[in-house]
Amino acid sequence: MKPKKDTDQAKAKLRKKRAELAALGVNLRELCAANNINYQSARDLLCGKSKGRRGDAHRAAVFLGLKPNPEQRT
Repeated sequence: MKPKKDTDQAKAKLRKKRAELAALGVNLRELCAANNINYQSARDLLCGKSKGRRGDAHRAAVFLGLKPNPEQRT
């Protein structure tokens, strides 16, 4: 069975974000601690285990730029 296009795009977006953090030399644990983000939620997002739908995972997704900020809607 052929993988869905949405799944491939989501995986590509996660790979790109992980590469950006690595290129900047950013330690995810330190970044989360400095910005009051749950480390495990951020890690699960970047590994593709979570979609960031609510709670800490959603806040982490917005902070990492994986989801748009709902407070900045136009």
